[in-house]
Amino acid sequence: MSASEHVRPLTIDDIAFVKRLLSASEYIYQRFTFDELPMLLKHYPAVGMFRGNSLQSFLLAQTVNAPSAWIGGFGVNWSESRSYIPMLDTLLEHLIPLLVKRGVRHLYYSGNDLQNDWLREVLLLRDFKPHRLLYAYDKFDFRIPSTGNQNVRIRPVERRDMPALLAIEEACFEDFWRYDAVSFEDIAATHPYFVVAEQAGKVVGYQFNALDSEFGYLVRIAVHPSASGQGIGVRLMSEAIEFFKQAKVLRIMLNTQDDNAHAHRLYEWFGFVRIEQIGFVLRKQI
Repeated sequence: MSASEHVRPLTIDDIAFVKRLLSASEYIYQRFTFDELPMLLKHYPAVGMFRGNSLQSFLLAQTVNAPSAWIGGFGVNWSESRSYIPMLDTLLEHLIPLLVKRGVRHLYYSGNDLQNDWLREVLLLRDFKPHRLLYAYDKFDFRIPSTGNQNVRIRPVERRDMPALLAIEEACFEDFWRYDAVSFEDIAATHPYFVVAEQAGKVVGYQFNALDSEFGYLVRIAVHPSASGQGIGVRLMSEAIEFFKQAKVLRIMLNTQDDNAHAHRLYEWFGFVRIEQIGFVLRKQI
């Protein structure tokens, strides 16, 4: 860094700086929407490199749920694009201690394109290791082969559902995929669709989606193992497709772990087509 440059933690007061950089540069890695940004800066560690009062680059964490955390975003000012590697090194050096203080031991990064991701090789040289492969599926219609279990109640998520959501997370997912209470509260506040499946007064599943212009993202469907095989996942999927139909999206997209054969069968039954592009997850022990 030059004498005029300094690194400091970012706060909610820096949101205008981050938005300006995101809008003015193509050297961006971004796992969040603008609507989510205020809550990310409020709840999770983030650092920025400044020259005077001008933000030159930033690095922020997302879904910090010890022992795991994700890189949520990295960006470099267009004029500094040739320096993105040393900037990344400096920002990682400042971000990692903040994560360690929160009990984080593994830092994850995900990309959508194994062959063309601009940060993958850089991170592999910085002790990130291949951890998972991801398959991408797209759907271009609203066909619903079954509406699933009609005896469960589908309703919007409420704050009182939090213990049940956390129990589903623990039962269904490895720790690095799990959301914590803060993450769920952020998702409920920023995503246009977040519902739970209630059976006999008990929450046994959930599903939430995101929208970006004419595209729809089916982010996650989860059903507690104690309620599996009862058509609840099918019901949640059919309700999700209906939501996207009402939103008039042109394409519905999702990602899933490459070895999740049960989910693959559900998606393909609903008319999702696996695309050639393969995503990935990297992990660094910190």
